[in-house]
Order: sequence, then structure tokens, then C-alpha cells
Amino acid sequence: MKLCKLLTSVVLASVLLPSAALHAETVRWARSSDPATLDPHAVNLNTNVTFLHQVYEPLVLRTADGKLQPALATSWQVTRDPTVWEFKLRPGVRFHDGAPFGADDVVFSIQRAKAPTSAWKTLLAPVVEVRKVDALTVQLKTSGPNLVLPHTLTNLFIVNAAWSRAHQAEQPQDVSGKDENFATRNENGTGAYQLVSREQDTRTVFRQFPGYWGKGQFPLEVTQIVFQPIKTAATRVAALLSGEVDFVQDVPAQDVARLKADARLRVTEGLENRTIYLGLNVGAGELKYSDVKGRNPLADARVREAFRLAIDRDTLRTAVMRGLSVPAGIITPQFVHGYEKAFDTWPKPDAARARQLLAEAGYPGGFGITLHCPNNRYVNDETICTAVAGFLARIGVRVSVAARPIAQHATAINQADTDFYLYGWAAPTFDSAYIFDYLVHTRGKDGRGSANAIGYSNPDIDAKIASLAAERDPAKRDATIHAIWQTVQQEGFYIALHHQVLDYAMQRKLDIPVSPEDAILFKNVKVGDPAAAR
Repeated sequence: MKLCKLLTSVVLASVLLPSAALHAETVRWARSSDPATLDPHAVNLNTNVTFLHQVYEPLVLRTADGKLQPALATSWQVTRDPTVWEFKLRPGVRFHDGAPFGADDVVFSIQRAKAPTSAWKTLLAPVVEVRKVDALTVQLKTSGPNLVLPHTLTNLFIVNAAWSRAHQAEQPQDVSGKDENFATRNENGTGAYQLVSREQDTRTVFRQFPGYWGKGQFPLEVTQIVFQPIKTAATRVAALLSGEVDFVQDVPAQDVARLKADARLRVTEGLENRTIYLGLNVGAGELKYSDVKGRNPLADARVREAFRLAIDRDTLRTAVMRGLSVPAGIITPQFVHGYEKAFDTWPKPDAARARQLLAEAGYPGGFGITLHCPNNRYVNDETICTAVAGFLARIGVRVSVAARPIAQHATAINQADTDFYLYGWAAPTFDSAYIFDYLVHTRGKDGRGSANAIGYSNPDIDAKIASLAAERDPAKRDATIHAIWQTVQQEGFYIALHHQVLDYAMQRKLDIPVSPEDAILFKNVKVGDPAAAR
């Protein structure tokens, strides 16, 4: 793969970092997979978002406790028109090519992120207009009063309008095909780090941007980041133990205890804002990846209930996840507004009852189906799928596990090219509407439903989901959220498995806490004395 470099004098100058920095430090960062693109609006995956947070910035950020804080916007408020939010922009910010940041870039970025090829168009569906008021003020008008709009913007990156136009990258890359644009392999953000070199699936180097606006406001002790995707878990852990890498973000559950016992290392742990679940195609007349012809067994509620009864979540937690998961009955964790403990329940495994339900549905001998699964994204993802296949075999369902890299898996889900799949979902807005917009709303209608690969469509539920973006009364909005969750739980087209627990492992000189969003901002990371930290 061709080595890609930013051909600007600013990048060349960044090699000469200040020698007087108290903690001038390179951090070698390893994950299980590499982002397929640098285009900030083409993919909505944590792997891409966390990677790009180093070089691009949104208007607002979220702290670990869920609060909003200023980023490229210094303040925001609803205007006299309750459908209009106004954002005051940070002065003195420059892009990596030296161009000044301003309102034109925000207007362009929001419009770009609403394009048909954008993975963020669902998130921005309520936004009907974005307009420049002056050089450092923008307004976003929504289809109705929107109580949570700023919360939807924490991962919505701002790009340079002139740079995008000059390089014919006005539209986000269409990752469903093989097309690329200039933003696929190049960047021009305002973030603390800028791209120096990139070799796809091998190595990416970022160095601190000399003109970063946040100097003096953030530690900025990490001066260079070397990102290395290491797909194999054992190799990733071995690289940490040998000192080849400094920080591993995707730690296999089976290695946590061993790493915690190593005095040279530090392991941090926490519950992620993410639920791992199974998706069941209820909308197709006939499944594409099943041996049942002429009908769809997953469209029958009895079959879906049989699947749910076959799953042994406690065994998943103990045998597969080594205790590093929280069994779940709903596809949202406790961080998210609208979560109710009453919904977060699940039945005890009952294979006999499950077989009876399959027989009642017309499948006394079970049937065959493919379970599509990522193999480099979630903690023990492929192993989870293998365990699920074993649980379903007990009730006569013959499952073939088809594991693949997350880039291929996510593309298939975005194209609804799967019948039965494992996926993980988070709500970076910390609000249930995000989950409904992407996973429950009818696919493609009003820009929503882009991750609804199950074919579910309910006009009444669609109307309820759309109303959440315009309801001014918090009590009425909460009642609608409750009603939607009731339907989702009753229909059973998603089977929650567990809320994911994350572990980060690192050399002792680092202390990076687990973020509920599984996001790291290296500008905030402090580098200490490994001996003093013991």
C-alpha cells in the first residue's frame, strides 16, 4: 500500500518538535483493526472515530461522566426560535495546512455529513438548515424543538471547506464500493495531532501540531503517536509484554488477569457505553443465508423467542468473557437516557421450551442459518458467536459462523446483506433516540434507519421516533421513549447478550482510564515515571 504523506510545510515543520518539552514522548498504540478510511464522515465505527479524534475535532466534546464541554464551539444555546440552536465558535483556530477555522467550515461540514454517502446522515436527520451568522457564529435549525441537538455533535468532525473543494472531496467517500476521494488517505483537521505517514493495515504516525489552539490548556505530553493494528490477540499482548508497544486498547478477556499481575504494566477497567447483541432479519420474505426456502422463520415471534430462550448469558459471562461482561436484556447500557432496569431482564435458558416453540412454528427439526460475526472488533467477538452457535444447536438450529473483519461486517450491515448477525451498539449522545434512529426506524426513510439490517418497519413507531427530535416537554418525550422500548422488547428482533466491559493495558508510565465511549484523546494523556508509579 502506498505510503501517504501530507505535502505541506506545516507537516514538515512539525518534525522539529520543541526539545524543551518536559515529557516529550512517543506512544505506540495498538488496536485489533485499522480504520478503512480517514474520511471523517464516511464511517460511523468506534475504530474510526477514536482514531480521527486525534486529528479532527467536533464542536462539542463529552467528558467521561457524560457532560458536554467546549471544543470548536465555546458556547451554545437555543435562540428565541425554539427550533434554532446557535453556536459561538472558538477564535484563533487553524487547520493543519495553516488555514483559519470559521463558520464556513462548520456549515460545509454539517452539509457534507448529511450527504447520502455519509454514515452520519441519520444523526443529523432533524437538522433542516445550517447557516452562517458571522465569521464565528453558526445556527442549526431543526424540524422541531430539539432538546438534545448538542449531544448529537460530539463525534461530528469539522473539515476544512476550501481544502475539501480543492481536492474534489466535497462528498463523503462511499465505502459500499471501492471508490476513494482525497480524504480517504489524507487529513486536514484542527486537532492536536496531524498525519505524518500512513501505511494501511500496518502503521500510522501522528505528530503534535505546532499550531494547535489548545497549547497551555491540555497536557500535550504525548508528542508522537505510532498506531499499529495487530489483528491477532496473542500477538497484540506479546507486543505489549515485550515493550514493542506502549498501549493496547483491545485487550482479550482471557489475558486480563495475567496482565494485571505484571508489575511492569497497568490495566484499567470499566463498563463501556455499548451492548453486544444479535440481530434477526424479520422483514424478508425469504432469508438469503438459510436453508429454509419460501418463508422466513425469523419473522415468526415463536422462533425469535426460542432463540432468546436458547442463549445462556451466564455461561457467556463466565466461560467466554471470563467475568468481564454484564449480562443484558436490552440493547442499551445504564449510561443512556431512557434505560430502565425493568427492561434489562432475560429468561433462564430453557432448551425444552425453545424446541417446543420451534415445533409450534413449523420447524420441529430446526433449520440451518448463517451467523455473521466480526472477528476483530469486540471483546472475544468470534468466540461469542461460536458459543451462540452451540446454544442454538441444543434446540436443533444448525448455525454456520461466518467471521470477518469489522470493515466488511459493518458494510454488510449497512447494505442489509445479512439475516442473523452479531453487532455492538453504543449511544454517543447518551440518549435512546440515537438507538432508535439507527436501529429501529424504517431503513432509509427520512434519513434514518441506516443500521437497521433486520427489515423492521412500523409506521407508528417511526412517527414516535421522529417526534423525539421535536418534543419540547421532557415528560412527554420520556413517555414516548418508554413506549418505543416496550415495543422493541416485545418484538424481540434484537437479542441483547451483554453490556461490554473494557480493559486497557499499558506500560506503567501511562495511566489511561477506560472511557465509557472507548475513546482516547492523547492530548489529555500524561506520561509519568514508570518507577515512581509502582
